[in-house]
Amino acid sequence: MRILNITTHPDLDRLDNQKILQRNATRAIILKGEDILLLYTERYHDYSLPGGGIDDGEDVIAGLVREIEEETGAKNISSIEPFGIYEEFRPWYKHECNVLHMISYCYTCDADKELGDTNYESYEIRNGMKPVWINIHEAIAHNENIIAHSEKKGMSIERETFLLHLIVKERLHVQ
Repeated sequence: MRILNITTHPDLDRLDNQKILQRNATRAIILKGEDILLLYTERYHDYSLPGGGIDDGEDVIAGLVREIEEETGAKNISSIEPFGIYEEFRPWYKHECNVLHMISYCYTCDADKELGDTNYESYEIRNGMKPVWINIHEAIAHNENIIAHSEKKGMSIERETFLLHLIVKERLHVQ
């Protein structure tokens, strides 16, 4: 799968001699025309692609489907195709590591427009997460406004906004 981008948090001036925790995750790109299925998170007031961590020993595609179903309630997930990998290096303060290496495996896929029940983890409920179909250009504009004006922003919203721009550039014209 192609590498889409590799980012390093500005507080990390070097990666050698660091204790690095690698976390693999999935991200789903589900389009219906210019509408995209995203997660709105009230706590951060941003939009992100459905997806999340892959469990130990879990197949990447199985993890993708599980995350889509849990976070959005989407049904009939099909036509799964690789889009690319987005890598991030962030400061980390858990598991006796000081750097998190997040590898996000991004896939395009189809799903029904009508959404079913979600199955959120407790922190997702506390963060006010909910699935929404939204015009991709509106989501980009919203996230860019948050990046420009919010003190809560982090690398995640930058990743999501980068991916949304790339989706517009590469996928909207082929539908």
